[in-house]
Amino acid sequence: MTRPRFPSFLLALPAALLALPSPAPAYAQELMTRYPYEDRADLDLAAIFEPKWDVMIPMRDGVRLHTEIYIPRDRTEPLPIMLERTPYYANPQDQEYSIRLDWYEEFFDEGYIFVLQDLRGRYESEGEFVTLRPNRDPDDADAIDESTDFYDTIEWLVNNVPANNGRVGTWGISYGGFLATRAMVDPHPALAAVSPQATCADMFVGDDFHHNGAFRLHYAYEAAVRFEMPPEEWPPEGDWDKYSRYLKMGPLSRVNREILHGRSRMWNDFVAHPNMDEYWETEMCGVFPFLQGMTVPALHVTGWYDAEDFYGPIEVYRQLEADDADNENFLVLGPWRHGGWTFDEVGRRVLDFDLVHETARHFRYEIHAPWFAYWLKDKGSLPAAEAITFRTGSNEWKHYESWPPEGMEPRNLHLRADGIVSFDPPPATAAETAYDEYVSDPDNPVPFQHRPIHYDRWHLWQAEDQRFVDGRPDVLTWESEPLADGFSITGDIMANLFASTSGGGADWIVKLIDVYPEDHPDPALRGYQYMVAGEVFRARFRNSFRIPEPVVPNEITEYSFSLHHRDHHFQAGHRIMVHVQSTWFPVIDRNPQSWVPNIFEAVESDFRKATQRVYRSAAHPTHITVMVNPG
Repeated sequence: MTRPRFPSFLLALPAALLALPSPAPAYAQELMTRYPYEDRADLDLAAIFEPKWDVMIPMRDGVRLHTEIYIPRDRTEPLPIMLERTPYYANPQDQEYSIRLDWYEEFFDEGYIFVLQDLRGRYESEGEFVTLRPNRDPDDADAIDESTDFYDTIEWLVNNVPANNGRVGTWGISYGGFLATRAMVDPHPALAAVSPQATCADMFVGDDFHHNGAFRLHYAYEAAVRFEMPPEEWPPEGDWDKYSRYLKMGPLSRVNREILHGRSRMWNDFVAHPNMDEYWETEMCGVFPFLQGMTVPALHVTGWYDAEDFYGPIEVYRQLEADDADNENFLVLGPWRHGGWTFDEVGRRVLDFDLVHETARHFRYEIHAPWFAYWLKDKGSLPAAEAITFRTGSNEWKHYESWPPEGMEPRNLHLRADGIVSFDPPPATAAETAYDEYVSDPDNPVPFQHRPIHYDRWHLWQAEDQRFVDGRPDVLTWESEPLADGFSITGDIMANLFASTSGGGADWIVKLIDVYPEDHPDPALRGYQYMVAGEVFRARFRNSFRIPEPVVPNEITEYSFSLHHRDHHFQAGHRIMVHVQSTWFPVIDRNPQSWVPNIFEAVESDFRKATQRVYRSAAHPTHITVMVNPG
């Protein structure tokens, strides 16, 4: 069948904030018209399910939540319940059978009762909606949160839905992944399996709105506009090319003064909380304080090219490992965009890359469905390993007993003179302050993908050929000789940067790149600069995300930050390349490069050119640490 495509506009916006303003049915229909789903092809839901139950389930505080229940026609035994609670609208096209059921196709043959529920304050549900509702105070007996709504919903379902077997599973993508983590806090006894997929975990360090304190500009701005303001109040979009559009917007201080005028609560919160604080730790998706002691079996999922929430699933998996004495915590990392394991029907191609395997279909039918069947129906067996990854570069599925796996060998890729990157360190005889330099101009920032930049190309920008910036004077490049032998890296990649700036602030972007040979058999990949990993670090947070500090001009400073986890194979004949730059626009806002206490309040005169130096001596050995897989 042709699987439904989640509207590209919605997938391009922040994963944790895909919730439409109340009362919203009319607004949802407007969005559905502008950004339609693909039509279903050959799936006759009426032949699979009885007419739906449309019920209002009461919560402990009396608020009722709109819930649709779909019971299979040809059941021969009590069935488990698969519950999805969503801010996305349980039945966005307002038909007898929700289009969301198409995303459960891999479960149909096995037999489940499917339940879709609008969050409180969304669409047909009563109550007040709170974006990423924080966890309740455990000492307040009358408090409610997403975990209590999960508990009360499950309690009602197992006692009122006929022919259920007393077990419930839940999963969700993006905001739904965040909700799935909340189901695990003080879980209902019937909750038997949870799969948080593409969940956020820390919006200041690694997920939707910041990476290492650097603000994700066009992503966050458009969320603040489109999900906090009615359409009639949306500002004009401006140029089709988002690079040009956001450059013309100017400093962030202009946004409220001249564009939004304080009408977006979310944008006001961004301005009021420029540093890590309680807002980011506990209110805006922060899940870590609540994960301790969770015991429900969990399957965490994300994709290498998830431009919204790659950080979150790995961190939630890692946090739960501390309490996983029964080995019920699993992780899948595949070659997908945000939600691509479900939203893409096949998953064989990424831009010009043929992955050989039908990766999305493999996940759904060989991992996803069997995993839930094991916990909810006592059927089959668990996956072959706790961590399953798809290794890019060699296009193969790999199995590990933990993530990151044990036994990997750390090796340093050193930046050397003459634009060379090598596993050999700089010689001790090299000048102690040897460096390469460039001038970073915030008025001419480096684009994060080739122009024109627009949402139709957002989802896979991390896999794009990096030649569109290689050779710019404000991008430093180091490259190895062709590799005599291939090797694989598995685990976290760390940038260890020794750098200085002539200004009072800076951003540092480091990219590790696999350069394909010019004689590659696939013409589309000849000379392709594939970004294996890349990340930004805002220098003001080098000592603390809570307390920013000015950079001392021209002082050599060490920065260590993760380029994220990867499982990748560098083939023989390929080259290793490293880029260092200071702008990545407009996915990251422009750093003024002078000291201002709050970049959201910077004005035009604060934005200045700066000379950036990257050091590469024995005394200051800039390098990237990779975990070489000896297997």
